[in-house]
Amino acid sequence: MRTRGAVLTAVGGPLEVLDLELDPPGPGEVLVKVGATGLCHSDLSVIDGSRVRPLPMVLGHEAAGEVVETGPGASDFSVGDRVVLSFVPACGSCRRCASGRQALCEPGAAANREGTLLGGGRRLRLPDGSRPHHHLGVSGFAEYAVVSEKSATRVPDDLAPEVAALFGCAVLTGAGAAFHSAAVRPGDRVAVFGLGGVGLAALLAARAAGASQIVAVDVVAHKRALARRLGATHDVAGGADAVAAVRDLTGGGADKVIDTTGVAAVLEQAYLATSAGGTTVTVGLPHPERTVTLPALSLVAEERTLKGSYLGSCVPRRDVPRFVDLYRAGQLPVHELLSGTLALDDVNAGFARLASGEAVRQVVVP
Repeated sequence: MRTRGAVLTAVGGPLEVLDLELDPPGPGEVLVKVGATGLCHSDLSVIDGSRVRPLPMVLGHEAAGEVVETGPGASDFSVGDRVVLSFVPACGSCRRCASGRQALCEPGAAANREGTLLGGGRRLRLPDGSRPHHHLGVSGFAEYAVVSEKSATRVPDDLAPEVAALFGCAVLTGAGAAFHSAAVRPGDRVAVFGLGGVGLAALLAARAAGASQIVAVDVVAHKRALARRLGATHDVAGGADAVAAVRDLTGGGADKVIDTTGVAAVLEQAYLATSAGGTTVTVGLPHPERTVTLPALSLVAEERTLKGSYLGSCVPRRDVPRFVDLYRAGQLPVHELLSGTLALDDVNAGFARLASGEAVRQVVVP
């Protein structure tokens, strides 16, 4: 079948919206009519080259839609099911999946690096006959997508696609970091560095978990204002004085600090803003050549914990339904993260707004 999709052909962009051929779903795969796909910094990092991926590639990894066809042996879904697509297709049988750490699925990670689906191969074809790569098993900036059924999680039919899409990355990553990786508990003092979609989802989850104090840190004033409206008790301008400000507001440092920026220098700040006995969680993706310098003695003498968190340490088919239930109960109002919707042809303008800090979470509605 034919579909339109946004293709990155060279580092730096722009994305080109092209007519593509899409093969039918193979074994264990489903064809999804895309309802909405979020613009995320993980896409932007591929565009600017800080995350190296094979090109050309159809981008978009935070998506939701409706199953319209199932491939041979695909038994998890039926035609008409509404699904959220997550960016790690968990095989369910490797040693990481078997231990409950599906975010670290080994075959899923290999497929993502190679730009294929979990079962191998690529299902798209460019006008010249060559095959572009899939982005994180999703390639959601398109009208239709073929994905492994292991990339999908069923959601209620009445969940709006532009909200449902956020559960595929921003909510899993941010809320998961707060609930799972940082294990925020009632009474905790929490700081969140970086107030994009992921950071604000972490803030919402920290509030839902009962944090007594939430300090929101960002260089962009309107994002700090939004964070206050969503439940932050304090906000701090990002920069050289942020660590001292957080430590002063929290009486010596926050118990749990979540860094979502993907900036190595900010991760260092997040660690320094953490109290003795506290936990620093980082979910951002710095350039692979970046390093951090930390006071090593504090890890032992202050019993500190520094943790990485990928996909919020979530199991999508366990956690997406839980987080949707919290949303519907009013405890995770993730619709507040939406900065607006845009057409597929306007995707480059959307990424410009994301890069400038103007937007929090935009979604393409093809």
